[in-house]
Amino acid sequence: MRLGDHAFAHYADDATRWGVLGVFAQLGLARGEKVIVLADPAVPEDEVFQRLFPHAELYEAERDRGQLEFTSMRELIRPQRRFTAERQMGRLREETEQAIVEGFAGLRSIIDMAWVQDLAMDIEGVMHRETHAEALFEDRLYAEICTYDRRRFTPETVEAMRVGHPVALLEQPGQLGATHFDHGLRLVGEADWSTREQWSVAFQAALAGSGRGETLMIDLTPVTFLSVTCAAEVLRQVQRCGLRERVEVHCSPFHAQLLRRLGAAQVEAVVLVESEGAAR
Repeated sequence: MRLGDHAFAHYADDATRWGVLGVFAQLGLARGEKVIVLADPAVPEDEVFQRLFPHAELYEAERDRGQLEFTSMRELIRPQRRFTAERQMGRLREETEQAIVEGFAGLRSIIDMAWVQDLAMDIEGVMHRETHAEALFEDRLYAEICTYDRRRFTPETVEAMRVGHPVALLEQPGQLGATHFDHGLRLVGEADWSTREQWSVAFQAALAGSGRGETLMIDLTPVTFLSVTCAAEVLRQVQRCGLRERVEVHCSPFHAQLLRRLGAAQVEAVVLVESEGAAR
């Protein structure tokens, strides 16, 4: 995730709730951004620190100098006691501006939605905020993960929040997600030895899904890790299928280079479209 992204995350137990958030926080610190954590109010600050940063001693300096900050929704909206979307978004803008003044590249926040019950907020108001927050992200100086405990919220609410966010994250690092749409397939996460079977099945279904004359779009831009084995599987399946005149593979320049080295130019149907729009 980068500055400008607004993402949904979810978890169903305490063992899985920290992994994605920890990666997000550590990446922000490494990029010179300020990170604020609005965790579940029931979890002590020091425990949150240890959970997000398993080697917490390596991040004490960032915490001491204010690059890493732990707070709560109650603290954020003070002196107001009642949550309003306007107050929260205004405060996040102020925090972003202050981070820039302090010399950071931007601000990213982790917001555990446990605060909804803590402040007795109605879920409709929260849903409105989550789906009308575009202005916070327009200048690409701010990023946010809103994470939902599936034990606290109904399945309907969780699904509405997932759909309502521009970015939906997988539950844990190392997973692979596949979404099929008309004449296309979008893959998210990590394509490696542990997910290769899921990767292969997703491609088989996409290639078999519609007629020969239609362009198939494969979106690999959200794939964070692509192994040589899985990259080769893309080319192998397109070549073996023989039902497509054109398969557009949208991917990062790094992954495009890998596919070229594996012989993409020899697979007539494959057209590589790099993330910034350059095509093979």
